[in-house]
Amino acid sequence: MNNNNRDLSVKNIRPAIPMIIEEAATSPEERFQNTCLRPVLKFQNDLLLAVFRNYLTLRKGKFYALSKPKRLEYIEQAIRKDLRFKSLLIGMIAGQFTVEEWGIYSVHERELRKRLTSLLVHRIQDGMDV
Repeated sequence: MNNNNRDLSVKNIRPAIPMIIEEAATSPEERFQNTCLRPVLKFQNDLLLAVFRNYLTLRKGKFYALSKPKRLEYIEQAIRKDLRFKSLLIGMIAGQFTVEEWGIYSVHERELRKRLTSLLVHRIQDGMDV
């Protein structure tokens, strides 16, 4: 399979997000967030939640004894502070990029990594029904 076939296949399996409007006036980072990151996160949702549940199991499940606000904080801290875990999650998303998207991501990596981290925190918080 050449890159064109892979890129087309990768884009075709992503869910559409109708609420997202592609506006020419948005920054490159915001456009990338809306056209690439959000659809990939939605596509990877079940896997992201399974990986987080496994993360909790490896840490002996103390998460489930916490109050709702503490659970939300725990999720955020796990993603922002545990660099190995954060890198794993980012790799799961980056692995779904096309070659062109990887080029864009690498140019704007600092800003896009911040955006991706925030999106991951919110998606896992929402998905864990805390």
